[in-house]
Amino acid sequence: MTRYMSMSDTLRQKNAVESACAVSMDEKVAKKKDPEKPSVKLWFLDISDFGRTSQFLLLSTAIFVAYLIYGYLQELIFRLKEFRPFGWYLTLVQFLCYLLFGLLEMYVRKNFTRKIPLKTYALLAFLTVATMGLSNTSVGYLNYPTQVIFKCCKLIPVMVGSILIQGRRYNCLDVSAMFCMVIGLILFTLADSSVSPNFNTYGVILISLALCADGAIGNVQEKAMKQHEASNTEIVFYSYGIGFFYILIGLLLSGNFFPAFDFCREHPIQTYGYGLLFSISGYIGVAFVLSLVKAFGALIAVTVTTCRKAITIVLSFLFFSKPFTFQYVWSGLLVVLGIYLNVYSKNRASMDQVICDTVSRVETCLKSKKSNYRNILVEV
Repeated sequence: MTRYMSMSDTLRQKNAVESACAVSMDEKVAKKKDPEKPSVKLWFLDISDFGRTSQFLLLSTAIFVAYLIYGYLQELIFRLKEFRPFGWYLTLVQFLCYLLFGLLEMYVRKNFTRKIPLKTYALLAFLTVATMGLSNTSVGYLNYPTQVIFKCCKLIPVMVGSILIQGRRYNCLDVSAMFCMVIGLILFTLADSSVSPNFNTYGVILISLALCADGAIGNVQEKAMKQHEASNTEIVFYSYGIGFFYILIGLLLSGNFFPAFDFCREHPIQTYGYGLLFSISGYIGVAFVLSLVKAFGALIAVTVTTCRKAITIVLSFLFFSKPFTFQYVWSGLLVVLGIYLNVYSKNRASMDQVICDTVSRVETCLKSKKSNYRNILVEV
C-alpha cells in the first residue's frame, strides 16, 4: 500500500512538472508570437497584429477619407446662401452629435468617472464653442481654402497662449516657424482679397478669433490632463455637453434659433443630413489622428495631416468653382515651411538621424553605380 502511494505521488509530481513545463513553453511561444508592442487601434478596431506599413496606410487612409468628407460637407452646407447666417446653428447640431457620440463611447468603454473639475470644463466648453462656432461661421464669409490655411497656422496663437498662460520660452527655430506662418498667412489672405469677389474682412476676423481660442484651449487642455490624468472621452463629453447648452442659450437669447430651425426644417437633407455626416466624420477623424500620433509620433502625424489639408484645398478648387492665382501656391508653401520648422525643432535628434541615414544611403547608391559604370567601361 505504501509502495502504491509512493508510486502515485511520483506520477503526480511527474504530471505537475510536465504541466508546468508545458505552461512555460506556452508562455515562451506566446512571447515569441506576440512581442511587447504598443496597441494600435483604428478607433475600436485593433490593428496591432498588422505590419507597420499596413498600420500606417490604414490610419492615413482613414484620416484622409474622414477629413476630406468633413471639409467637403462643410463647404457644401454653406453653398446654400440662405444658410450662411446660421453657422452657429450648425455648430449646435455638431455639438449635440459630439455629445451623443461621447456618451456612447463612455458607455462602451464603461468609464463614467469625472476627474477634471466642472469649473475647468466650463472654461474648456467656452473655448471650444468659440473655436468651432467662429470657424464654422467664417466659412460663410471666406473661401474654404483661406479658412484651411488659417487653421494650419494654429502654432501662432498656441505659442502666444503658452507664453502667457504657462510661461514657456521658445528657440529661434520656433520663432522662425511662426514668422513664416504669419508672412504666408498675410500673403494668402491678400491673394484671396484680390481675386475673390466674395471676400469679406468679417470672415478674417472670425477665423482669427477662432484661432486665438484654439491656442488657448490647447494649453488649458494640456494643463488639465497633466494635473488630473483625464481621458480624451471624458474631455469630449463634458466640453461639448456644456458647450451645447452655451450655444443653445445664446441662440435663444439672440433670437436666431427659430429662424435657423425653420430653415433647416424646410431643407432637412442639405442641413441636418449633411450636418450629421459632417459631425460623424469630424469625430472619427479626431480619433484616427490621435491613434496615428500614438503609433508613429508627431512628425508622421503632422506630415499626413498637412498633406490632407493640401489635398483638401486642391479638391476645393476642383469641386467648387472659385478664382485662382499662383500666389496661393507659394504663400501656402511658406506656411508649410513654417509647420516643418516647428516640427523639426521638436524632433531635431530623430530628424537629424533620418537625414543622415538618407544621405548615407544616397551616397552608397551613387558609389555603387559609379563602380558598376567603371566595371562596364573596363570590360568594354
